[in-house]
Amino acid sequence: MATLKALRDRRKTIQSTQKITMAMKMVAGAKLRRAQEHVEAGRPYAYYMRQMLKDLAVNVQALETPQPLLTGRGKDSIHLILVATSDRGLCGPFNSSLVRQTRKLVESLRGNGKSVQICTIGRKGKDMLVREYGDLMVKSFMAVGQSRLQFSDAQRIGDGVLSMFQDGLFDVCTLIYNHFKSALTQEVTVQQIIPVPIEVSEQVPSPDHKVVYEYEPDEEKILGQLLPQNVIVQIYNALLESAASEQGSRMTAMDNASRNADEMIRKLSLSYNRTRQAQITRELSEIISGAEALQ
Repeated sequence: MATLKALRDRRKTIQSTQKITMAMKMVAGAKLRRAQEHVEAGRPYAYYMRQMLKDLAVNVQALETPQPLLTGRGKDSIHLILVATSDRGLCGPFNSSLVRQTRKLVESLRGNGKSVQICTIGRKGKDMLVREYGDLMVKSFMAVGQSRLQFSDAQRIGDGVLSMFQDGLFDVCTLIYNHFKSALTQEVTVQQIIPVPIEVSEQVPSPDHKVVYEYEPDEEKILGQLLPQNVIVQIYNALLESAASEQGSRMTAMDNASRNADEMIRKLSLSYNRTRQAQITRELSEIISGAEALQ
């Protein structure tokens, strides 16, 4: 049976840990509110840019200059997987679910005879994937949005990805990140960002909803600026979603940890009281036995 001192010390340790988890929960909650506002503001811009480029892709045959970011290079033998994880832990299944989806995609692509490269955003993703896919890791981005997420963070990542594409290092780029739904729910999302994906149903606009674009002064110059910007915007949107998802997952994890600490403290207090009661009973019995022996 544990001694009173051991039980008391263990209870004190858990109480100290609980104070930390409760503080982390409050901090994550405050950060989540700000991150959620940024997500809601950024989603429409990323969505409509994506939709516009999908509609434009229907008419790219008329372009004199090829746009590989829009139409690809006519092959898909080398795939780059860009995984948006966090630099810090203690956020529940946030990172492990991303790594699990990355493994699944890597094995699927390899099974189809494709070459795979991995680029990670965040220290946790690199640490978890390098052990298994160290030979596939080509680039890592650390300390992204460490104090506050900026568009320049996405621009730095996007410029690196675009540079690799221009050098012919990959044909297709797929982005994996956590899509924020609520503090309790985050959905792992797989999104192709290079080239712009076109679904069959989107290739022919409906007669009653056909978008007509007019370019001034030159459509190819506009597309030349818009396509790289789209890659950066989609990455920025993923980082916003990821930041909100991370704080939501951390808040939930710290809430669960605090609840578990409450239960452990309750059980330890019960054990402490029972042990103390048994010790007092034993001491009283010894005193009574000693008094009777003296009579």
